Amino acid sequence: MRYKYFPGCSLERNAEAYHVSTMAVARTLGLEFAEIDDWNCCGATEYISLHMLASYALIARNLALAASGNGALELVAPCSACYLNLSKCDKYMRTDKALAERVNVALAAGGLSYAPGSIRVRHLLDVISQDLGCSGLKSHVTRPLSGLRVAPYYGCLISRPGLRSHEHDPEYPTSLDDLLECLGAEVVDFPLKTHCCGGHMTQISEATGFELIRRLVKGASDYHADVIVTVCPMCQLNLDAFQGAMNRYFKTAFNVPVLYFTQMMGLAFGEAAQRLGIGAELVDARPALAKIGVELPPPAPEPGARRRKDDKALPMPKMAARESIETQEAAR
Repeated sequence: MRYKYFPGCSLERNAEAYHVSTMAVARTLGLEFAEIDDWNCCGATEYISLHMLASYALIARNLALAASGNGALELVAPCSACYLNLSKCDKYMRTDKALAERVNVALAAGGLSYAPGSIRVRHLLDVISQDLGCSGLKSHVTRPLSGLRVAPYYGCLISRPGLRSHEHDPEYPTSLDDLLECLGAEVVDFPLKTHCCGGHMTQISEATGFELIRRLVKGASDYHADVIVTVCPMCQLNLDAFQGAMNRYFKTAFNVPVLYFTQMMGLAFGEAAQRLGIGAELVDARPALAKIGVELPPPAPEPGARRRKDDKALPMPKMAARESIETQEAAR
């Protein structure tokens, strides 16, 4: 079972555990993921609002690289933002001839072109749930997740109507629920499973960003979930890295670890926690995973603690103070 693979920027940095655990379960399941050469950033979520043509050309370059050469014509993206952008670009190029022509003019400057529809973009969750299914997973389960209560969290990106046609209800998908149940976990009813985590809202409006995070963490806690299981790097980052800051903001004391579904698969397959990147998260997962006899590395830093910046870190955008904006407008 061979696929082309688009890791995206997140899986090389803050979501490295997602990539590591994906490769670990792929080896167990006999899946071959061939990373496309010379891929570039998908543009994440904001760039398309600044320059549509440049944004689609940036995304389409990855599709052109994936479609060129021999091998599988299915491109797998574990990151939900990457999956959304790649899928959306292919769809819009198929339905908008003028856009497709303009994008290909841009691609021609780099010696590339893309015929819309020539590559099938898939999220990693769909590959696992559709191509393997429960029957393809059960024979590899050596350490069932029995007794572990999990809240399946899809996020708002992959659940959008029209992208994942096999899901009959985009507001209440069940593929992740079914997968986790197959691994032996107790899946709790989680009504907020497709609600937004806030994206980059914590960098724009802390009050709004923290409230979106609070609702999700409280929702999982209300159903006595031991862990939130997600399929998206941005969701994992927000609910894990900002959970401590959110607690301080609202004077709450939530402590719900957030792990990737591939990490849960690896644990069920008997992999050591360290080989799955577990222990890098900020909210300590040891109390939860002790229920299934998993030993974890030393605890992560205190939830909400800031990591030291390095020379490769990108500067985060800062909103101008309202007072200065009003002062500038008054001066005009």
